[in-house]
Amino acid sequence: MAGLATDDVERLHAGARAIRDRAHAQAERLIGGVLARHPRHPEALRLLAILQLHTQRAAQAVASLRQAIEWHARDAQLHADLGNAHNACGERDAAIAAWRRAVELEPQQPVPWFNLGRAYQGQGDSLAAVEALQRTRSLAPEILPAAILLGDALAHLGRFDEASAQYRDGLRLHPACGDAWRGLSNIKTVALSDADAAALAAQLQRHDIADTDRIAMNHALGKLEEDRGRHPQAFAAFSAANALQQRLTPWRLPPFEHYLEQALAMTETLPEPVDPALGREVIFIVGMPRSGSTLFEQILAAHPQVEGASELQELGIVIQQESMRRGVPYPQWIPQASAQDWQRLGRDYLARTAHWRTARSRFTDKLPENWKHAGVLRAMLPGATIVETRRDPLETAWSCFKQQFYSQPHFANTLADLGAYLRGCERAMDAWRARDPARIRLHRYEDLLASPEPRVRALLADCGLDFDPACMRFHAAARSVRTASAAQVRQPLQRDTARAAAYGGLLDPLRVALGLPTA
Repeated sequence: MAGLATDDVERLHAGARAIRDRAHAQAERLIGGVLARHPRHPEALRLLAILQLHTQRAAQAVASLRQAIEWHARDAQLHADLGNAHNACGERDAAIAAWRRAVELEPQQPVPWFNLGRAYQGQGDSLAAVEALQRTRSLAPEILPAAILLGDALAHLGRFDEASAQYRDGLRLHPACGDAWRGLSNIKTVALSDADAAALAAQLQRHDIADTDRIAMNHALGKLEEDRGRHPQAFAAFSAANALQQRLTPWRLPPFEHYLEQALAMTETLPEPVDPALGREVIFIVGMPRSGSTLFEQILAAHPQVEGASELQELGIVIQQESMRRGVPYPQWIPQASAQDWQRLGRDYLARTAHWRTARSRFTDKLPENWKHAGVLRAMLPGATIVETRRDPLETAWSCFKQQFYSQPHFANTLADLGAYLRGCERAMDAWRARDPARIRLHRYEDLLASPEPRVRALLADCGLDFDPACMRFHAAARSVRTASAAQVRQPLQRDTARAAAYGGLLDPLRVALGLPTA
């Protein structure tokens, strides 16, 4: 507030309170009045940018902050907020550059370090994320999200003891922290203890905890009870978690079924691609979550030519932005798209994922729900390989029911929806594979367990890769694994992964939904 009269200081304080209280017109008036008299004042410009961010004007916020930085280039807070504004615009690299400048100017500020760590983790650079988040924790050990995110980054790197320590410190700060319990539970190679069982039971008795925390704790309790062999209690805990999630964010089957029918019909005929080799760099791994996709990716990522990029959002973003440009929802605009349109979209995807080809020539995109777009890939990225992974349907569906998913609403909250979704996924993929058999290849989890080397060789051949012995030692590969299977894929193949049979008749509703015989 240096250089401002007392009245203007009060106006900026009042403007900040108005932003907090969402009185946006009042905030605009107060801050604008100060800027009329002091157009270069950094705090007035910074508050204006924050207001612009709150009112969905991120590009204007970037402009306001850049203007302030022209006159106050060494103001760390301005650079930190510029990072936030770039991030709101979807400009990840620019956001990282701004946050890095902020910590260079003022290395004792924890929040820019946290934002850096979160951004690095989002782009798959878990080593850089760990370094930034450790700085955050050393500067501000009370910031709970930093403990959780650091635990996640360490777990993705396979440093499970260190990850567990971070999650436990998160529970010290907040004993009902669902994300901390989720993190501990997802280290599936280490069972929770009797003390954890007592702590979970005590926290779940509270009436003052958030629904999201209650959901995560019930998932953790279900995993704990399953590990103890108490399957009715485990089923009850998983069911409670999913029932609450379904009430909060209900998923509806009819829109999904309508989408599926449209997508199958509208992808039956597509234009011949301009460049049949476009996208040869990409190996999509698609299908149901919990079907072994992380294991198949880990095998491929052990190959010296392949970077394992894990679950990328870029394909969906490219298609969503094209829908917005056309003003027509996907898949309804598919018949209007020309070969040149598909080539443009394919190049857009490749430009967005170029980061993953800096060290190796090929990369995997393992977002399971990309199966919904598999029908257009023969026009958009005709050179890409699509690997569909399948596992026993009951095991797959039950594993989904037990897993907490953060993208909501989600199909895995009821057994009936789960069965319908899995059958719809398989029906669509069968149809698309029949149309593009050379590029869409089916690989089964149980076949890999039964005959590892022949199936690994077949997987590599389908991707146009020579066999490399390192792919048989996939569990030793040093990479970030950003899924719930991070612990399992760092072990040799396990043949005893089936869990559903122990629940007996409790899973009969799921068997019915899948069209399977009851127990």
